[in-house]
Amino acid sequence: MALLSLDSIDLIYQTEKSETEAVSNLSFTVDEGEFIALVGPSGCGKTTLLSMIAGLMKPTRGSVTIDGEPVSPSSGTVGYMLQRDNLFEWRTIEANVLLGLSVQKKLTDESRQYALGMLDKYGLGEFRSAYPQELSGGMRQRAALIRTLAFKPRLLLLDEPFSAVDFQTRMTVCDDVHSIIKNENKTALLVTHDISEAVSMADKVIVLTRRPATVKKIFTLDIDAPTPLKRRESPRFSEWFDRIWKEVSHD
Repeated sequence: MALLSLDSIDLIYQTEKSETEAVSNLSFTVDEGEFIALVGPSGCGKTTLLSMIAGLMKPTRGSVTIDGEPVSPSSGTVGYMLQRDNLFEWRTIEANVLLGLSVQKKLTDESRQYALGMLDKYGLGEFRSAYPQELSGGMRQRAALIRTLAFKPRLLLLDEPFSAVDFQTRMTVCDDVHSIIKNENKTALLVTHDISEAVSMADKVIVLTRRPATVKKIFTLDIDAPTPLKRRESPRFSEWFDRIWKEVSHD
């Protein structure tokens, strides 16, 4: 059984005067351990889909399930990483990483050790007492990811998490985030406008149509390289980029 299943999803926004169909008859599944990228024309509803998968919005019709159960924002099965790291500048990195656990009353000796262990594991242990402004953009994103993973979510949602950093930093951060997700054996769904980012990171790329969004095509990538940077060096990279670009740019 798939970890995540979207089955015949419709979403209609209604006002007093009109209704707008945002998503129409959309279905796809994500298996455990897969890294999936969602791409499509601007405004097609990619972030809206993430909100439904996180349980923050309900579809008008259809179902969204994780492990066969309807999604719920309180279940703790979904972790959500936003465009900005949202680290509090007046809190240390350790305090930032533990904040979510504390707020949700899930901060135990075990969860603390797990979160701080990941700081050590991924090169941030010596910066526990530092403040966010003392870290590079890439290190801040690593800390934000560890804060999200501290809950041990089954599914990780990434909403353009690299858009707030410059291009050179983005390349390194993509490698860092991809490495952590794969090392922790997490299932991830990335929303991005950057097709090269999708091709460099994902096992599969799902192309959405213009609004109302539905699945136009699903590509299973076969680039034999261990990291996003190495993938970009592969001859297959440009081939996949061109194929996906054509699907995204043509109705």
